[in-house]
Amino acid sequence: MWWFSKAAVGGSAGGAHSTAEGRLPTAALRHVTVLCVALLALPLAGCLQPLYAPAGFGLDSSPLAAELQSIAVDEIPLRLGHYVRNELIFGLNGTGSQPPPRYRLTVVLRERVQTPILDTVTGRATSATVIVDAEYRLITIPDEVEVTKGVAFNIASYDRFSNRFSNVRAARDAEIRDARVIAESIRTRIATVMADRLSSLPPPVVTK
Repeated sequence: MWWFSKAAVGGSAGGAHSTAEGRLPTAALRHVTVLCVALLALPLAGCLQPLYAPAGFGLDSSPLAAELQSIAVDEIPLRLGHYVRNELIFGLNGTGSQPPPRYRLTVVLRERVQTPILDTVTGRATSATVIVDAEYRLITIPDEVEVTKGVAFNIASYDRFSNRFSNVRAARDAEIRDARVIAESIRTRIATVMADRLSSLPPPVVTK
């Protein structure tokens, strides 16, 4: 026959009650800790701002975005130049608007192809590397004052096949990859220079 003592039952109930009471302060302390961390993080929320973040509610309210949108990209020869120019136009002004240009960007491309690996049986290249250098220059309109200049480059490799059309398509894809990286590099460098110029400008005078 099974039997239980009153003391044992009471002791178990009392132990469970004390454990439940011990858990309540821990849960409450956890909530208080989370609340304190959230309150401490609030003052830091406005300290970090991305490079292209707008200063107001819309993209057009950012002074840096407005400066980038006012850059006119000159025509760049050849197919690769067409890719680079399209990427630059989209990266500098992806809104589709056409504000009056205040800057002019010229880009000169130099492209070369290397075939480092050859098939010893057929004597054909099994891979190729497209190397592109882009010399850019940003000047003001109409004063023709140079704002910044530099050289951006990128290397893209692709496999070569026995099918000629496949090789043409692979080479074109490599050029597109080069164009995207080069355009992004130029845009980032120009945006950094523009941000420095805007930060160095004196604040506007408020008349009363």
